Amino acid sequence: MRFLPVIAAAIALSVPVTAAELPAKVTVTMANFSYTPADLHLHAGHPVTIHFVNNGSGGHDFTAEEFFAAATMDAADRARVGGAKGRVSLGKGEASDVTLTPTAGTFKVHCSHFMHSTMGMTGKITVD
Repeated sequence: MRFLPVIAAAIALSVPVTAAELPAKVTVTMANFSYTPADLHLHAGHPVTIHFVNNGSGGHDFTAEEFFAAATMDAADRARVGGAKGRVSLGKGEASDVTLTPTAGTFKVHCSHFMHSTMGMTGKITVD
C-alpha cells in the first residue's frame, strides 16, 4: 500500500499538458517608431507569453511600468522586464519572451529612447 501514492504521483507527472493549460502567445514587433500591434487586448487572470521582436534598425524598448508591476510573473521574467523599470529592451534583431498573468486595467506603452514615443512609438494594453 505504501507504493500506491508513488505510483499515483508518477502517473500524474506523465500526463501531457493540454493546449488549454498552456499560456496564450502574443507577438509584439518593434520597428522604427512603431509597435505591431500597437494595442494589445489581454484577459485578466489568464497567463500569456508575450514574444517581443525588434525588427528596427537600432535598439528599442517596450516600456509599460504599471502593466508589468501589476502582473504576476516569476523572478526570471521579472528580471527580463527590468524589475521596477517595467521595460523590455532589445537591440537590433533581438527577441525575448515574457510569461505573465495580467491584472485588469488599461495601461500605456511607449519606447523610452529619445524621441521615439514622440515619433509614434506608443501603444496601449487593455486587460479585462
